[in-house]
Amino acid sequence: MEKSDFKIYGYRWVMLAAYMFIVAMNQMLWITFAPITSEAAHYYGVSELWIGILSMSFMVVFILVSIPASWIIDTYGIRIGVGFGALLTGVFGLTRGIATQNFNLLLISQIGIAVGQPFLLNAITKLSARWFPIKERAMASGLGTLSMYVGILAGMIITPFLTVGSGMNGMLWIYGIIAAIAALLFMALVKEEPPTAPCLPGQEERALALEGLGIIFRSKDFRWLMFIFFIGLGVFNSVTTWIEGILNPRNISIEQAGIAGGGMIAAGIAGAVVIPVLSDYYRKRVPFIQIALVGATLGLIGISFATNYPVILFSGALFGFFLLSSGPIGFQYGAEITYPASEGSSNGLLLQMGQISGIAFIFGMDIFKSKADGSMSNPLMVLIGLMVVSLIVSFRLKESAMLDKPIELEIDPVVR
Repeated sequence: MEKSDFKIYGYRWVMLAAYMFIVAMNQMLWITFAPITSEAAHYYGVSELWIGILSMSFMVVFILVSIPASWIIDTYGIRIGVGFGALLTGVFGLTRGIATQNFNLLLISQIGIAVGQPFLLNAITKLSARWFPIKERAMASGLGTLSMYVGILAGMIITPFLTVGSGMNGMLWIYGIIAAIAALLFMALVKEEPPTAPCLPGQEERALALEGLGIIFRSKDFRWLMFIFFIGLGVFNSVTTWIEGILNPRNISIEQAGIAGGGMIAAGIAGAVVIPVLSDYYRKRVPFIQIALVGATLGLIGISFATNYPVILFSGALFGFFLLSSGPIGFQYGAEITYPASEGSSNGLLLQMGQISGIAFIFGMDIFKSKADGSMSNPLMVLIGLMVVSLIVSFRLKESAMLDKPIELEIDPVVR
């Protein structure tokens, strides 16, 4: 094996850490009200559906802003593109505390944070391609995606206890201050790219967002991958949004629902660390996507029907471990099979699929829940069926050809 003459730089970890912090805060602000739906509805004097809309607004906005955000990231770079998303997260995170009991101002603040979301999430593969060699890109994408899960985990577990201890407005102020700190840190630490590309020629830059769309849609494997994300991410968004509503009819308290949702995300974090590393090690993507879909489907069955709380916790962990681990592998697989299309474009389209389905699934779960006791077992059965369909579709995917190229790295350990 020939040794390449390119270098990778230690500062890549600083970039990744700063990025992960602001992404985690953005996702914490998104999921804030999911584990305290009934309490928030009472506090603001609105229906539980309106509280669900606070989370769902992120999905609606993502659909509208995703492609423009990808174009801005690809045209103007990470500093401006991701920096804009960080700024919106910090500013509107603070205005949520100012809202007190004004639901309209709270909704405007949520929409402001939601506008920033695609500028952050669509840059995961862009940052990994700019700063990391191809051998580490699934891992870097996995850690970037991991930060999403960390934010959701913190929001699920901490929010109910902060609400009880500091009140609704106190909880929002705490989150807003931390979000502002994360935004300032990112703006202070961000660098556009390393001195030299951390990969072989031809593996670094991609076509711009709009130019790459034609390349993307000509890929049959990517179209199948979009369908899988449509189902998988939509199921994740709807289950996390209605976690309290799913468990409340089984006499599960908001604290217990928060712990169950948090356990689901915590297991997902473990999966997002372990599975992408295995994918890089074995240089395979498709088999790990298939394994993830099998495990996630089994976990969803347990969430849907278990009445014993420990079984619910185990099922949630199983669901989270496998479904969330498939995200970073899917993002990297999509970037590889659509080369030289922009990573931001492929990443954004996959996320957009989940936002579209998430809106439909969230409304559907609310509409078709039991009128007698609020049980969501029937819509959950539909989601299980859709997960089975996505598993079947995954067997049509072909392995990434980019993984056939052997690479050995020369590493510069100095943080610059």
